[in-house]
Amino acid sequence: MESSAELLAQTIGARVKTERKKHEWTLDQLADLAGVSRRMLINVEQGTANASISILLKLSDALGLGLPALVEPPESRRSKVTRAGQGATLWTGGNGGRGVLVAGTDAPEVVELWDWTLASGERHESEAHAEGTRELLHLLKGTITIEVDGEVHVLKAGDAISFDGDVPHSYANTHKTLATFSLCVYEPGVGHTHKLENTNGK
Repeated sequence: MESSAELLAQTIGARVKTERKKHEWTLDQLADLAGVSRRMLINVEQGTANASISILLKLSDALGLGLPALVEPPESRRSKVTRAGQGATLWTGGNGGRGVLVAGTDAPEVVELWDWTLASGERHESEAHAEGTRELLHLLKGTITIEVDGEVHVLKAGDAISFDGDVPHSYANTHKTLATFSLCVYEPGVGHTHKLENTNGK
């Protein structure tokens, strides 16, 4: 029986391949647009890659989809309920932590809602996201250290922070107790850069 991680990888792979073919792009064209290797793209499409959040963001932006749309089959609904335990786990830490995408909106103005758990000793490093990206984080339990472009913030349970997501940033739990937080990511104009490039290239 396939694990939820394997099923998620296959869902993402099928969606990437379908959207690439809609654009009539070759593997090389999408790989170049997204700034990922051809080999990684092949692995993603085949559902064999455990791609990082950074790579998935690059692919979703190049396809003009947004990350939430990439991790589930296409649907047209005014409302979508994600039941407990059914979110897309897109990051797992070595000590049991998880980053779960539980809800999101469609492109071009993409908003993602995440449920994060950081076990003791875990750290998640994030590359700079697309220009204009903002993040809102509310710490529900424990203590974490947020670093945003070299600026360090220590948050305790109940604290919240908003920061620019278009610079390198990280979340770390250097304490012995588990930390949990809700994270909201706003990414404006998803796919806009590539649409401009395509228009200018014609």
